[in-house]
Amino acid sequence: MTIRILPNNLVNQIAAGEVIERPASVVKELVENAIDAGASSIEVTLVDGGKSLIVVKDNGKGMSADELSLAVKRHATSKLPDDDLFHVNYLGFRGEALPSIASVAKLSIISRTKEADSAWKIDVIGGEEKKVVPVAANKGTTIEVRDLFYTTPARLKFLKTGASETAQCIDVLNRIALANPSVSFYLFDDKKKRIALNACQGELFDARLKRISDVMGAEFGENSLMIDAHKDDVSISGFVSLPTYNKANSLSQYLFVNNRPVRDKTLLGALKAAYQGALELGRYPICALFFEVKPELVDVNVHPTKAEVRFFDANAVRGLLISVVRNALARGSMQTAQTTDFSKILQDNLPTDEVSSSSTMFLRENSVRNWQMPSHGRSASARRMIEDEVIPQLHKTFSVKTEDVAENVEDCGVLGMAKAQFHNTYIISQTEDSIIIVDQHAAHERIVMEKFKAAQAEKEKIPTQMLLIPEVVDLSLAEKIAVLENAEELDKLGLVIEEFGSTAVIVREVPALIADCNVKELIHNLAEQIREWGKDFALEEKVNHFCATMACHGSVRAGRSLNLAEMNKLLRDMEKTPYSGQCNHGRPTYIELKLSDIDKLFHR
Repeated sequence: MTIRILPNNLVNQIAAGEVIERPASVVKELVENAIDAGASSIEVTLVDGGKSLIVVKDNGKGMSADELSLAVKRHATSKLPDDDLFHVNYLGFRGEALPSIASVAKLSIISRTKEADSAWKIDVIGGEEKKVVPVAANKGTTIEVRDLFYTTPARLKFLKTGASETAQCIDVLNRIALANPSVSFYLFDDKKKRIALNACQGELFDARLKRISDVMGAEFGENSLMIDAHKDDVSISGFVSLPTYNKANSLSQYLFVNNRPVRDKTLLGALKAAYQGALELGRYPICALFFEVKPELVDVNVHPTKAEVRFFDANAVRGLLISVVRNALARGSMQTAQTTDFSKILQDNLPTDEVSSSSTMFLRENSVRNWQMPSHGRSASARRMIEDEVIPQLHKTFSVKTEDVAENVEDCGVLGMAKAQFHNTYIISQTEDSIIIVDQHAAHERIVMEKFKAAQAEKEKIPTQMLLIPEVVDLSLAEKIAVLENAEELDKLGLVIEEFGSTAVIVREVPALIADCNVKELIHNLAEQIREWGKDFALEEKVNHFCATMACHGSVRAGRSLNLAEMNKLLRDMEKTPYSGQCNHGRPTYIELKLSDIDKLFHR
């Protein structure tokens, strides 16, 4: 078989496959071209998810007849005036989008400049250019793409349904819209309006905040933290969600480098590291983050679709991102996501199961009997009935604990004063305008972990408690090796482990913070985690996981009875602890019910 040069039309189709993957790729390229042309309003129309027709209309500066004929040729561009790939100031610069589209679809372009007497039109069908002709049209450019991939039927078969392709186009346009709040964006699919984002006015930061609310919803604004940081030649601004406000995938993580939407592994990895120890496993934070980097310090020419970038100093960018996100989480550490639907808390009918009905009947009978007494004897009898009958029954049936204690209002923090414990699991506290429900295990878990981390940061030796009878833990050979390889790090955290026989280890000391933990269960969990991580796991992340695991095993368990002094001590510790709005797994440690919301439920 001899070597030969492929025909131009086949070369163009192969090259187009790198840039145009689906209708959303066409939308991205054409909308970015419209933004580069200075458009303030961009309208996208789709038919069958873009497979049959894509129309992108803008009011940008337009093109002359000569420019129009050049625009459909490969590597023809107006965006590299100095031929300098290290100072790219536009979203597009390669001159590949239009010719790539034209090689796999039927392309039609109508464009008019402000100074021109008429518009000009060019058609390209299957890579074959037609003559430029004058037409009537307003200032700007309208591009029609029909029958996408009709020249490459194999590629067409891999496209999904029209609804799925439309969803991809909506996501692409939303990402571009977030980076360009001063531009209006509209998207129609089969004559239905899917996106209507009017241009946002005001300063850039205010405009971005308005656009973020329009795209991501007002709920994100209520459960997010602001970021604005600068260091050397890099700046980061935007918003990140509270750890308790998250999603099951990373599709709502919007990242922009010099206003260019990207899906960069370095940035996504840094974001994941920033939330480590604060986010539930398998959940992802939501964010809209904007990175401003000098053009010569970032390479946007490493991926055909420009979806990835390469930083000159990736470690500096990664470190800054982790730092600013963690600082933001620390500032908002006493916040938890407010997404509770209060209207569902109370129902029209009381539960009718055996326990509830029997308890309700007990209280009703006693209450009726008591309140039928003469008024002069009601107060003393009511008090005796509550003390002798109602409260003990509540204790027995619902694990409710209440105590009369002298309250020191000055000691009351933002989490209020503890009033009761329900089911030996939840602490009920009261503030001036709300009721707070605290998960005692989740809250104490975070407190213990932060004490571990603080001691590590200060290079302090964590206080330990020697076991009266050392605990021997049997492990598999692989688990034993994994644990002993990390014995030094565990020793710094107060867990002293030594080899014992062929497949066992012996635990001689445990951290005083978790002295009552189940040692065997703790060691087994640590061994499983270490084996799962592998050898490439970063030391800092590994130690944080150790801290989280030990904190979980050593914290106040659900089901443990606490007195009011212990409850209030837990609340005060929460108020002093970073990230105490969520546990080590990202679940909320408390919820707050405002009296105003409760009043609404009772139509007050």
